[in-house]
Amino acid sequence: MGSEDRALRGRWKVLLGGFLLSLMGGVAYAWGVFVVPMMERFGWSRYGATLPFTFFMLVFAFFMVPAGHWQDKKGPSKVAPVGAILFLIAYILSGLVDRFPNPWWLVLSYGFLGGLACALTYSCVAPVARKWFPDKPGLAVSLAVMGFGLAAIFFAPLKARFLIPAYGIESTFLIIGILTSGISLLASRLLKNPPQNWSFYEQCLQSGQCKTVEVRAELAPSQVVGKRLFWELWFIFFLVSTGGFVSLSLISSYGQEVLGLNPLFASLAISVFAGVNGLGRPLAGYLGDRFGILFTMIGAYVLQGLTLVLFGELVLSQVRLYVASAMVGFGYAVNLALFPALVALCFGIKHLGANYGLVFTAFGVAALVSGIGSWMFDLTGSFTPAFVFSGLMALLGAGLSFLVKRAYRLY
Repeated sequence: MGSEDRALRGRWKVLLGGFLLSLMGGVAYAWGVFVVPMMERFGWSRYGATLPFTFFMLVFAFFMVPAGHWQDKKGPSKVAPVGAILFLIAYILSGLVDRFPNPWWLVLSYGFLGGLACALTYSCVAPVARKWFPDKPGLAVSLAVMGFGLAAIFFAPLKARFLIPAYGIESTFLIIGILTSGISLLASRLLKNPPQNWSFYEQCLQSGQCKTVEVRAELAPSQVVGKRLFWELWFIFFLVSTGGFVSLSLISSYGQEVLGLNPLFASLAISVFAGVNGLGRPLAGYLGDRFGILFTMIGAYVLQGLTLVLFGELVLSQVRLYVASAMVGFGYAVNLALFPALVALCFGIKHLGANYGLVFTAFGVAALVSGIGSWMFDLTGSFTPAFVFSGLMALLGAGLSFLVKRAYRLY
């Protein structure tokens, strides 16, 4: 067996490494289970208890740019281990919160260092998957990033029902830190770029298998930010992410206050969202490869938008609440699964880490303004304006995606 064949047969372990890295990033992302214990233990306000996660999201999103640039230059096998070690440091320092019982201690440890660690590891996931799978880019990237969406389903209950009650907040940080760092280091060993002389991509293009993924140009980040297309993609990502964030923050409350569900059954709607967000990503990738990236995005955004605009009229029972959560979760899955492949299609593979990082800053801005949903509810006393706003964001994203598809003749 030649080196080309061995490389081709071994590329699936790269997806396993990417999946594990994104899964460990998702563990850090599942902060919500710490909020109430922090409030009860240290007497913090809800705002203070959520402040570390807010900073985590901002640092994660905006440091994706330099992390992606470093990954593009040095490769994932050198960048991802640094993030893995930084995760351990972040969690160990967070575990000292009993000695420094102030939210700002966790802002520095969990928020800044943890967010930086997540940026370093997550920036390595999509680029390496895309490079190894020019024949199945959407499916490969979506499988690699699936872990980020699934982590909350498994690790949030583990923290809330077992670790925190049994070991306390401080020891839970330490246990999660060892687990996250150890698995991330193991995953890092599975990540490497294809050989420089690997000719599979050219063979794939010649055979017609890669006709849907031939890149338009190889552009550096400094060139990308000067393109109108970049800002259009950034705005689409922002619109759909904002709509998802705003609606997600209100779905459980809607179940309790409007449908009269108990907190457990209302919170299951969030679990449905998380499950579809994670498990729906491979389906999104398959549909993107089969029918086109933007075509799949437009369909998912329209479905998400109509669900949210009509939320108050349609969601009148527990089952309908779960169905609506699934529809919104799938739109979220499509957004996060297909955008790396779309950025590669538009701006190339060589600088994909940094270029996707630039687009991903839209996710951080969306997280920052997600509180607008609660503000609209406080102002009007109704969930409808916030859900309609979220739906219009998704529909606007669908409309802009359609215009981009036509203007640039993208697949």
